[in-house]
Amino acid sequence: MGSALFSNLNWLAIAVAAIAYFMIGGLWYSKMLFAKMWISGTGINMNDPNAKKGAGGIMFFTFLLEFIICIGLAILINRLELIGGVMSGLKLGLFTGFFFSAMVISISYLYQMKPKTLHFIDASYHIVGQVAASIILCSW
Repeated sequence: MGSALFSNLNWLAIAVAAIAYFMIGGLWYSKMLFAKMWISGTGINMNDPNAKKGAGGIMFFTFLLEFIICIGLAILINRLELIGGVMSGLKLGLFTGFFFSAMVISISYLYQMKPKTLHFIDASYHIVGQVAASIILCSW
């Protein structure tokens, strides 16, 4: 697995896909959607000043990790020669989001005894994020 693996990737599309994934997270965990249920499920006290410490770093690393996920999606798209635009992106995003991200989150949450609502909120975020990212990458 040499540098050829990365040479055929569209880095601008990867960056846009990562930005979309990240922005979906901003909406997903906002008061408009799941913030109240997520905060309740995690038990985080939002009135505690320590709860917000390091938020900038967390956001930065979240974006970085989502960028890495988008690189992985782009490699899959390239290697599988997915050229079907929206439908290929939809299928790939549903596949990777459900079979990889959602299952890994659920396994971890089972052992951590997290509420089932957190399984749904966090797993479905990554499914939706990967669908959006994959559609962008397959359509570019």
